[in-house]
Amino acid sequence: MAAHFSGALQLTDLDDFITPSQECIKPVKIDRTAGKVGKIRVEDDGSYTEISQSGEERRLQRAKITLNDCLACSGCITSAESVLITQQSQEELYRILSENEQFLKAGDHDKQKLVVVSVSPQACASLAANFRITAEEAMKKLTGFFKHLGVQHVYDVTFARNFSLIETCNEFIRRYQSSEVEKKALPMLASACPGWICYAEKTHGSYILPYISTTKSPQQIMGSLVKDYVAQKLSRSPSSIYHVTVMPCFDKKLEASRADFYNDVFQTRDVDCVITSGEVEKMLEKEGTSLKDVDDSSPDEILPSSCGSLMYSHKGGGSGGYLDHIARYAASNLHGREISHLDYKVLRNQDFQEVIVESEGKPTLKFALAYGFRNIQNIVQKLKRGKCSYHFVEIMACPSGCNNGGGQIRPVGDETQKERLKAVEETYAHIPSIVPFEVTQISQLYQEWLGGAGSEKSKEMLHTQYHEIEKSDNALTMKW
Repeated sequence: MAAHFSGALQLTDLDDFITPSQECIKPVKIDRTAGKVGKIRVEDDGSYTEISQSGEERRLQRAKITLNDCLACSGCITSAESVLITQQSQEELYRILSENEQFLKAGDHDKQKLVVVSVSPQACASLAANFRITAEEAMKKLTGFFKHLGVQHVYDVTFARNFSLIETCNEFIRRYQSSEVEKKALPMLASACPGWICYAEKTHGSYILPYISTTKSPQQIMGSLVKDYVAQKLSRSPSSIYHVTVMPCFDKKLEASRADFYNDVFQTRDVDCVITSGEVEKMLEKEGTSLKDVDDSSPDEILPSSCGSLMYSHKGGGSGGYLDHIARYAASNLHGREISHLDYKVLRNQDFQEVIVESEGKPTLKFALAYGFRNIQNIVQKLKRGKCSYHFVEIMACPSGCNNGGGQIRPVGDETQKERLKAVEETYAHIPSIVPFEVTQISQLYQEWLGGAGSEKSKEMLHTQYHEIEKSDNALTMKW
């Protein structure tokens, strides 16, 4: 399962040396008793036995690594796949739904969780391509499938991406205008990819982190919407809501587990569980059905409709269109120029492209997208040498971006991965797109929920922070 994480998280150094980090393995749980010393014997089956001074033997319990342990460790995360089975998986969702059913039968309504599922458009496109239906049909059928299982509300994560795009655009303008004062204000690096964030925190730390946008990813803004706005609308406590997201990427499980996204007051996470599109396919198999055969159902309307369509997306590709929106917004606000078309120039490869916006008498604006570990490494090294001329870089850990995430459904039979990716991208491209700045409902919700852009609550709900992970020296991870 570890192989499904993005390449950046499976690497412990820049030279592509891949190893399971022994420093993040906690093999056994030991309850220490003051003043007593004992021995540990490794059995033939790999288990551990503690031998006390008196000769008494006791089988030791294996310790479980949590995703929080992985986030705090300076090594890779490839030793933690067992956690995903117990903490972040479809089995955990089934457990919550089963408990709800038991509480319902017992009449304990207060103990029931309100289960909310938020579906990303990339995951929806993967499921649609797999079952040969449109993305809108897939969303209707996914809604029907989850509600049949006992989920109460289903939403489209794209709604939260509106806020992420607007906040990222506003943040870029603030940084650009203060770049002469703040040495590390630019280039601004995208923050929506948790694989890239985790890699930056563990490998480059304080040098790179100030360049990264503080705007939350769509998943985490969706978490804020559900646990704050939706909770208020439904008169529910955030802790009584169990929020699940369907994502194209295993790295999103790590993002949801960050301490920054845990509410100490209500003792709940913004996103309680992340399952991938591939895991949804397994759930369909478990239920003995195909997505094609599921009855349609429409997503709920607690969140206002933005464009009169069941599903919609944004311009600029399958990773959210951050470069596209910032380039157009910057051209309008800094150059007074409306751009109808952006010219993407391919550099080293398809996953490394740049966009240049020129205007007579105005400074040239330069943007880039860098997908995949080697292109990320190239940007980082340019930054360290002081030779990065870009104002903004859209960074994603997976080659080809989010539509090619490690959690997406893989092809079977004669179909190649390249053919499957093309089908997913074509499905995604057919989803109608909108410009969030032009949608009245978004600006209205900004005011109703957050008190307007730039308010203290908008900073709390839409922004986050990053943390340098100190390197630990451990002989077990040394390269000889």
